[in-house]
Amino acid sequence: MVADVSAWRPRVPGVVEVFHAHFTDHAYPMHVHDAWTLLIVDAGAVRYDLERHEHGTPHDTVTLLPPHVPHNGSAATPDGFRKRVLYLDASVLGEDLIGPAVDEPDLRDPVLRRRVGQLHAALTGPGDELEAASRLTLIGERLRSHLLPRRPDEPARRDPDLARRLRELLDERVLEGVTLDEASGLLGAHPAHLVRAFSAAYGIAPHQYLMSRRLERARGLLLGGLPPGDVAAATGFFDQSHLTRHFRRWVGVTPGRYARRSSVRGSGEVRPGQSDSRRVR
Repeated sequence: MVADVSAWRPRVPGVVEVFHAHFTDHAYPMHVHDAWTLLIVDAGAVRYDLERHEHGTPHDTVTLLPPHVPHNGSAATPDGFRKRVLYLDASVLGEDLIGPAVDEPDLRDPVLRRRVGQLHAALTGPGDELEAASRLTLIGERLRSHLLPRRPDEPARRDPDLARRLRELLDERVLEGVTLDEASGLLGAHPAHLVRAFSAAYGIAPHQYLMSRRLERARGLLLGGLPPGDVAAATGFFDQSHLTRHFRRWVGVTPGRYARRSSVRGSGEVRPGQSDSRRVR
């Protein structure tokens, strides 16, 4: 029985489908996918067979199932399970990783688990494609580090000139934005290196920097009396709900409430029960 299912295709290169579901007694028969299956379980647990070996996905793991390899799946707990899945194409993970993924599909990595959850949050609505692409490229890099032969740890490469050029590009594109692939092509750098270089130089991810620039503009326009819907259109947000989601997260209130409170405080009006300290005595 299916309690809840939602699926969509975001406008993020590499992500074929996002799939969220809560199953109680549903069992998948043996099947294959053309894409990579990146799975996290938020409640309950799943058991599955892959290449004639039984596996399980407790809630603290990340499961990566390779394309073209048969597998099934069913609940391993009485109340079923709730899962979030990303289906990723070969631009994120290549076929050279299929063998290692068959050998080690369940990865215990809290950092990877957290990043996958953050990516799902960025994919919930339109407008956050730069954030989603940035998180996806770092997730792909971490998955490859699990599956490819271990290399000696290398210190992070700093590239302040590249970071500066990306900041200049973001400053030029505050309203229209820029995709990670576009920035990578314009600046001649791998997407993961772009994100890491910028974060190392400025202590903030590229998508966070762009969002903060947009929110600063939005605050100014709200204080100037522009309605939230017009502010969203004037500052590069997808729509008013996109502005509201980020404004509340960063400022702590909705744009409408922020504007109303600021208007009252700046109006100079005396509200009932208040004295006016400026009144001549």
